[in-house]
Amino acid sequence: MSVRDDAITAHGGRELVDLQAPAAERAALRTHASSLPAVPLIARDLSDLEMLASGAFSPLTGFMGEADYTSSRDELRLASGLPWSIPITLAVEEATARALRIGADVALATESGSRLAILKLAEIYKVDRKREAEAVFGTADDAHPGAKNVTSMPAYCLAGRVILIDDIPGRAFMEYRLEPRATRAAFRERGWKKIVAFQTRNPTHRAHEYIQKAALEICDGLLLHPLVGETKGDDVPAAVRMETYKVLLDLYYPKDRAMLSVMPAHMRYGGPREAILHAIVRRNYGCTHFIVGRDHAGVGNYYGTYDAQKIFSRFRPDELGITPLMFENSFFCRKCDAMASFKTCPHTDADRLILSGTKVREMLRAGQAPPPEFTRPELAKILIDAMRESK
Repeated sequence: MSVRDDAITAHGGRELVDLQAPAAERAALRTHASSLPAVPLIARDLSDLEMLASGAFSPLTGFMGEADYTSSRDELRLASGLPWSIPITLAVEEATARALRIGADVALATESGSRLAILKLAEIYKVDRKREAEAVFGTADDAHPGAKNVTSMPAYCLAGRVILIDDIPGRAFMEYRLEPRATRAAFRERGWKKIVAFQTRNPTHRAHEYIQKAALEICDGLLLHPLVGETKGDDVPAAVRMETYKVLLDLYYPKDRAMLSVMPAHMRYGGPREAILHAIVRRNYGCTHFIVGRDHAGVGNYYGTYDAQKIFSRFRPDELGITPLMFENSFFCRKCDAMASFKTCPHTDADRLILSGTKVREMLRAGQAPPPEFTRPELAKILIDAMRESK
């Protein structure tokens, strides 16, 4: 993989995309946008817009055209052949699509009408959302949250380059909301050459901590990179999760070897395909390694336990440009008296502390802390207090 300024290049071996209008040009662009037809964006669209504008979705310069959409859906690649596993589209109703003209500018706005970006409309095309859901998620079942999101989207898509002309409203955790250029600068400042990223949408338990620290044994630094865009309703709220991450890093990680930053993407629950997308995005943030654990980005029983690791074999290492670190399911073994995995522990399940997510949530709702070998007591207290307040 090529290296520039002590940081890995963006996906495809290119420079990071920057779709944010310079400050000096924003006033004129806002005036221009005020005269344009406006397309309202839902929360998931706003997350995608932020990811596009910052360069996190490099090399994309806007919402996908039909060729890239079809290729990413069916081949897990852009039309150019570059790996890309999930379509990034802007969906609109048929009436909206028919009222727009290819080649014209379109304003992208909040649902209340505030104009945030300008789209140079290059294409309008129609897709089969059921086919998309089946290709990306392996199902069109409404019980799958990602599939339901896709099949509920309108069939028409707008494509073209975007330019962000105003700040996206409602963003939280600004102290930790570092864009790809900022994380890269932070890595350079710390002197990190090998940076491992950890994706999470859950509080960190001891098994997560174990694999993060195992990865730190071979890397210079850890980017704990929680996703804070839209998730399903029963996931722990991002604000609560952030409190647990801050406490964990403050008490149990070396200050000069771990940092916390949030990723504004929404959760697609795409299992193996989303693991690839998450790896690509972390390359754009400047990371050289990416942890892929058990059932990455999974939901329910839709994916095999290690399908998200197996899918990486479909790509050459130089195509992705980031090294996946594959970890087995980890746990505390009473006989080993240590954290371990199926690779390192010779004992039986009876000796291993393995709790389901459902069981842990039941314990927390009842005000009961899980065993300290499973969850750090400081983190359990934050989760118990949050559940008590939400009742």
